[in-house]
Amino acid sequence: MIKRTLFFTNPAYLSTKNNQLVVNYPDDDKPTKTVPIEDIGMLVLENQQITVTNGLISKLVKNKAAIINCDSFHLPISLLQPLIGHSEQTERIKHQLNASIPLKKNLWQQTISAKIYNQAQFLEEKNIPNRKMYKWATEVKSGDIENHESRAAVYYWQHILGIENFTRAQKEVAPNNLLNYGYAILRAITARALVSSGMLPSVGIFHHNKYNAFCLADDIMEPYRIYVDVLVDTIVASEENYEELTTQLKMSLLQLPTMDVVIDGNKSPLMVAMSRTTNSLYECFAGISRKILYPVYSFK
Repeated sequence: MIKRTLFFTNPAYLSTKNNQLVVNYPDDDKPTKTVPIEDIGMLVLENQQITVTNGLISKLVKNKAAIINCDSFHLPISLLQPLIGHSEQTERIKHQLNASIPLKKNLWQQTISAKIYNQAQFLEEKNIPNRKMYKWATEVKSGDIENHESRAAVYYWQHILGIENFTRAQKEVAPNNLLNYGYAILRAITARALVSSGMLPSVGIFHHNKYNAFCLADDIMEPYRIYVDVLVDTIVASEENYEELTTQLKMSLLQLPTMDVVIDGNKSPLMVAMSRTTNSLYECFAGISRKILYPVYSFK
């Protein structure tokens, strides 16, 4: 089932009744709205004047919905996660924590190879020379010790958006603002799926910054970044003004969870595919499998 993403930009009072999310607005002219809680996959709370009842939060968390809170600049700053995301969570976390270094290096090799391949596919779709990208995708070694990810990123960002001298960085000029927002949403989707699969988003296979609570999410989202890039590229190509991250642009980026991706030869909404990826990751930790299922970007 495809879960819905709800995006609140205006003041509102959010509560629950009969397993429904109930939305009341300060403006009496706006009618009360309801949404079945079981249909919600992500809730983005942007306005600072939104009130949420604890009863609603409890039901959303039990339903494994990702609740994203934004700061006064309307940018995502937090993700509410359940303490228990899977009935076998203790056992699954044990497998995750006991994963060997060679296994982690192999998983990172698979991750970066999939990421670079997807970037090469997107370059091919745009008729941009990409032979070296395909080559790099096949040459990634265990742990990516030769840093093919960085090499590919330099080439990719120099060409993909058609913007002269574009630099991909958190605080650089637009459309970095769009990419930052899209990746924040993707990170939340990934963390939600990891928790649902019974793992800790904070214990990574490659990322290990002690100040980062989402190291594993940052690892696993890498091959999925391409879908944010596609959305941003579409916005840039439309010649719409993207210097300011407007509500309309955010809504365009919030299409991400329902985008169709190809995984294991079949089309699937991105949010569903991410759950397949995180479950396959657990199987690798448990010794059931040696391969992570990642999506393959397809444009044909």
